[in-house]
Amino acid sequence: MQAAKPVLALVHGWGMNAHVFDALGRLLETGFEVRALNLPGHGGRAAVADNALQGWADDLAQQLPEGATLLGWSLGGQVAMRAALDHPHKIARLILLASTPRFVATADWECGMALADLQDFGAALLTDPQATLLRFLSLQTRGMPGQKTLLQRLRQTLLAAPVASSEALASGLAMLRDTDLRAELPRLAQPTLVLHGALDTLTPPAAGAWLAEALPCVRHVEFSGAAHAPHLSHAEEVAAAIGRFAHD
Repeated sequence: MQAAKPVLALVHGWGMNAHVFDALGRLLETGFEVRALNLPGHGGRAAVADNALQGWADDLAQQLPEGATLLGWSLGGQVAMRAALDHPHKIARLILLASTPRFVATADWECGMALADLQDFGAALLTDPQATLLRFLSLQTRGMPGQKTLLQRLRQTLLAAPVASSEALASGLAMLRDTDLRAELPRLAQPTLVLHGALDTLTPPAAGAWLAEALPCVRHVEFSGAAHAPHLSHAEEVAAAIGRFAHD
């Protein structure tokens, strides 16, 4: 009798949907039972009662079997970290893809975006959500080779499922603004793989380096030609790194 494949759950970032992992999932499906999940209010999913980081993390944990490997991209990485801290029996291994313990820069954290820039997104979101999302996609690909092609792929993904609800988008922005997991992460016990793009301007590579120093059981891979979406621009390299990590 063939053994069951290990479960690998994939969680997208702000404003996106599970289709952003279609290509990566195809590369990983021979070794894993791949489950690409939508965050609350995204991809046609309904909202949850607790529409904050804790509520999203609890909702995510409820969808996982015990002992799953969990990958979170960008904001999805913060949801994954919260879930791993609070539901360790559900999550055996953690993969943080272009994520960070804190998105917004402060006096003691230079590895983030300016608060004023994030507030601009919030104001624009109220007047034109779709244009705001498209602008956010352009930031994810800034400065990398093949930017135009990758941006088109991200736009196609955005339109492949129902657009996230305005409530979910606003809640996600609040999480990006307020979340700071730095103090808690040293107690995150799961083996963790940190994957980062060297050209990432949204979650700078210094954030990945910080995670590699702070986490107690970690492996760190930086992709020299990637920006904020290595799973699209460097899918084969990302899949290979995940395979090595998960099957060691």
